[in-house]
Amino acid sequence: MAIISALLIAAVVAVIAAGMISRQSVFTRELESLQQRAQGQGVLQAGLAWSREVLAEQRRVDPLVRLDQGWARPIAGMPVGERGAVFQGRLEDEQGKFNLRNLVVEEQPDEQALATFERLCALIGLAAPVAQAIAARVIDGYPRRQAPVAEAVHGFDSGRATSPGAASRPVPARRPMLRSLDQLAVPGLDAEGLARLRRVATVLPANTWINGNTASAEVLAAQVPGLSVDKARQLIAERDGGRWFVNRGDFVNRLQMPHVVLESVPVGITSDWFRLHGVARSGSREVRLEALLLRGQAPLAQVVWARVGA
Repeated sequence: MAIISALLIAAVVAVIAAGMISRQSVFTRELESLQQRAQGQGVLQAGLAWSREVLAEQRRVDPLVRLDQGWARPIAGMPVGERGAVFQGRLEDEQGKFNLRNLVVEEQPDEQALATFERLCALIGLAAPVAQAIAARVIDGYPRRQAPVAEAVHGFDSGRATSPGAASRPVPARRPMLRSLDQLAVPGLDAEGLARLRRVATVLPANTWINGNTASAEVLAAQVPGLSVDKARQLIAERDGGRWFVNRGDFVNRLQMPHVVLESVPVGITSDWFRLHGVARSGSREVRLEALLLRGQAPLAQVVWARVGA
């Protein structure tokens, strides 16, 4: 009995010790994972700070925004810290895309922007019903001002009603505001179609113009009525070969379309909105970052939002 009791006690002690070692191993792995994640976030913050500096320096050197400038060159691997962590990333000009926010201007749907978006969807192979559903989803995310209703005038009109629409209140938004194309969930838009749309469209917090020095052929052809994709590709080949657009008049002149006037083409030659795609690598772990930057009049670009994910 004494021998059996000793064996049982030894077995119980071994089980308890094994459990303690297992829990300690799990705790150690969790601690290492948290440390690597914290280090990765620190590396991402360093990459974000670098991007803000690059955009600020580029504005001081040249007010134009072109694809041959320093901000457009991706970072292959920037070492950060003393533990072998690196940052990789690239900046993307969001004003080289069609801004879905332009579908609503001053609390009213903009018919010209809607026609531009429908042309763009046709050029990238999205069906018209899908384009209309996307536009409706975007418009439903913003309050809309009611169209003024003419009231019958009885008797003498003094003309003192200088603000007949002042009493009308805007119709509140029917759906949440769209902040990313990933939030689109409309019938007929599959993952492949969303990927095509993401290359030529974006959602920004404010109305913007297209940057002719960074836009694709499809975006330019959609933005300028009557401009074919082939002609747009020729313009882009010249542009990327070194003949960058120096002003809006230069862009319109090189269209060689006499019926197009400068005031009717919302195409510029600079940008304020950029998106950062970054990855922090530390050992075998990766932490990804996506951020929207606004390069305004402040010394550094403003971080509008940032998303961190493993």
